[in-house]
Amino acid sequence: MRVRMVSMALLFAVAGCASPITTTGAPSPTVTGAPTGRATPIGPNEPTAPIVPIVPAGPTGPPGRTAPAGAPAAGVPSATASGTAGARRAEARPDWPVGNFPVPRPARRINCERVRCVALTFDDGPGAYTNALLDMLARHQGRATFFVVGQMVPGDGERILRRMVAEGHELGNHSWSHPELPGLSEAGIREQLNRTQWIVKRATGVTMDLMRPPYGATDARVAAESRHLGLAQILWDVDTLDWRDRDSSLVARRAAEATPGSIVLMHDIHPSTVQAVPRLLHHFAAKGYRLVTLSELYGRRRLLSGRKYPVDSGF
Repeated sequence: MRVRMVSMALLFAVAGCASPITTTGAPSPTVTGAPTGRATPIGPNEPTAPIVPIVPAGPTGPPGRTAPAGAPAAGVPSATASGTAGARRAEARPDWPVGNFPVPRPARRINCERVRCVALTFDDGPGAYTNALLDMLARHQGRATFFVVGQMVPGDGERILRRMVAEGHELGNHSWSHPELPGLSEAGIREQLNRTQWIVKRATGVTMDLMRPPYGATDARVAAESRHLGLAQILWDVDTLDWRDRDSSLVARRAAEATPGSIVLMHDIHPSTVQAVPRLLHHFAAKGYRLVTLSELYGRRRLLSGRKYPVDSGF
């Protein structure tokens, strides 16, 4: 009996000295808000004011577009992306939650046969100044079409493209590395367009149906490859020559020559071009013009794959 009591006393002593086992989870991540700074609009007396690029916060796009807590696991369709569309998106990038693709703004009902419409188009990005440009367009409720160079997309470019889609802009294919397509073989043309189609769909879930041949250089073989991929060729009728003349006042003046139905060519990789945009937006607003995407500009008129616009369209 005494031996049993001693044994029990020893057990209680050991239990009293033992430290309790505490299970702690990983520390909660610190959530910081996205930068609230915006690029300052450039007035008429500040043609060379610097533009501070704004990079959207988080891996899924701009503030307000990130996936909510409890987003579905990778490859699991969400409630907003189900059926065949959800399956296509999951197939495009199986390592992303489907819900992380941007949700485009609702289509606007604009009849450009009755309303003064101008399509601003920007080539060669996304780049360091594209976010500032998107801020300017958002303040004026304007939408534009961005012709993407594929090799500019990896990294921050993916977040910028997702922001474009979320804010209602349109994406077009501008090749992978900006060569003159007629100088390539059929296989080379196909690779330039295919790689860009692939990376944009991987980043955004969007399958582009527009392309702009670099330098506007095209031929029958480029048309055939574009037609095979379901891409209409988009040229322009107002050239700002912003790639040559890095003068924001001159760029704005040339772009202001646009008339209803015009397609304006600019490049968002040049800071002088982005500096020209605020006064250009004020100019079009004063004239009662709507700034629209190419799909909005053409409306019910079906753009045919491989065909050139506006050269063949009567604009």
